[in-house]
Amino acid sequence: MMTELAVHFPRPHPGQRQIIDGWARFNTACMGRRFGKTTLGIDRIARVGLDGKPAGWFAPTYKMMGDVWRDACQTLHPVTKRRNEQEKRLELITGGVIDFWSLDNADAGRGRKYALAVIDEAAMVKRLDEAWNGAIRPTLTDYEGGAFFISTPKGLNYFKALFDRGNDPTNKDWSSWQMPTVANPEINPGEVESARLELPERIFRQEYLAEFIEDANLFRNVVECATADEIYEAQPEREYVFGVDWGKLNDFTVITVWDVKASAMVHIDRFNQIDYVVQSQRLKALYKRFNPYSVLAESNSMGEPIIDQLRADGLPMNGFATTNVSKSMIVNQLSLALEQKSITILNDPVLIAELQSYEATRLPGGGLKYSAPDGQHDDTVMSTAIGLHAVMSGRPEVRYAEVNPFY
Repeated sequence: MMTELAVHFPRPHPGQRQIIDGWARFNTACMGRRFGKTTLGIDRIARVGLDGKPAGWFAPTYKMMGDVWRDACQTLHPVTKRRNEQEKRLELITGGVIDFWSLDNADAGRGRKYALAVIDEAAMVKRLDEAWNGAIRPTLTDYEGGAFFISTPKGLNYFKALFDRGNDPTNKDWSSWQMPTVANPEINPGEVESARLELPERIFRQEYLAEFIEDANLFRNVVECATADEIYEAQPEREYVFGVDWGKLNDFTVITVWDVKASAMVHIDRFNQIDYVVQSQRLKALYKRFNPYSVLAESNSMGEPIIDQLRADGLPMNGFATTNVSKSMIVNQLSLALEQKSITILNDPVLIAELQSYEATRLPGGGLKYSAPDGQHDDTVMSTAIGLHAVMSGRPEVRYAEVNPFY
């Protein structure tokens, strides 16, 4: 008696079905977050394996590949003949084989033969052009196989070039699709609307609307928000916080003073070429004038010992460790606040110029680098972003200094 084995695939939603029905040899699908692109990719590659043919899954990193590997193993468990955990290779009872590769190595898959290659999160792949042209595309020659590039967009990189290729009617072997997150009916539109209100417009358009956004200046409405009045000492019944970016080498130390209730920058102090002892004294003098309940200061490098000393002197110091993740968070927070005109800043020419020139550039791995253009400074930008983060964080649970040490 023949035993029937069942493999259960999720039913494609209408957006996924549109891609399946319009399938070409080479396919590029630009989709918003949570559209269901990985589920669709597993469906496509699994069916090739069930048809008794070899296929390859390519991910930007080993970790991202590992997540999909586990899902595929679970889906294809009933029809798996052999699973090689070390090589990330599934051999099916149909004779089909599915290999899983990390494109940390651009030569991944070289020498193999595939009927289908799926390139997951293609916009994040380092040197996608080299990986595709030099390694993956030749694996499709023997079977005259196809490819499926799936990704949320990440700037105008090689994934965009492949997407454009699919929209060119002269390229008969290529097809492209562009679908937002809400094309997935299982996603609550209210949650997407909530994200729209919380994120900078360019981020929302990229991550949820699946639009290709050129990586460029981050801050809008800079001049429109530069209407705050500068003051030189604390005003009655107002509360203040400081944002501090310490100077390094030829950089500037910048202290921005914020009126918490008004979400307004009310003072800025910018200086360089003085040692850290003098910088500390200058911060103490500003503290005496405004008595902030929190001073949020960059804690990287020399920042930590300065913070420790000032805290020992009685100032309410809090450290901000600048990493790629934390910097992205506060920069996007500032971008959104300017975009929504929910803050005001000083009409300081250095601050305005740095905000207007500040930019995001795409790294080879797909991430963003936030910085001033080469040869320029971003010290006022970082102090502003740190200061705004202090405003939005509210009062710390424990205040380090309840008594002003200067009185």
